[in-house]
Amino acid sequence: MTTPGTPIDVLLVEDDPGDELMTREAFEDNKIGNTLHVVRDGEEALDFLYRRGDHADAPRPDLILLDLNLPKYDGRQVLEQIKSDSELSDIPVVVLTTSAAEEDILRSYKLHANAYVTKPVDLDQFIAAVRQIDDFFVQVVRLPRRGL
Repeated sequence: MTTPGTPIDVLLVEDDPGDELMTREAFEDNKIGNTLHVVRDGEEALDFLYRRGDHADAPRPDLILLDLNLPKYDGRQVLEQIKSDSELSDIPVVVLTTSAAEEDILRSYKLHANAYVTKPVDLDQFIAAVRQIDDFFVQVVRLPRRGL
């Protein structure tokens, strides 16, 4: 188990450069020291997780922030793959998306998302939401140690 407050590796699966920038800013402002890795589509997310191609040396993330609306494989397909693979299923996945549709929320939880957060439109609220996710998964909860 990780000790609360220990920096973690976070995989951000996000195709919007503006949302990526705001997420980076939120992590930097929180000064936790987490490492944020970014991939821009579902296929690249799976390459990162399975350490294929350009991501052969990728670390196993401790937390995944996953957008639903992605090119190639959408976030629902990526979530389903993660949670159906015994090697990846214990990685917490927070769906962080613009969709507030009830069917997206329900489907994400049925696919075993650990949390569902609708991205606030306001910059300050977006940064606050990402900070809260970061605080919760770094300061409050204990995550499984890598490689177990």
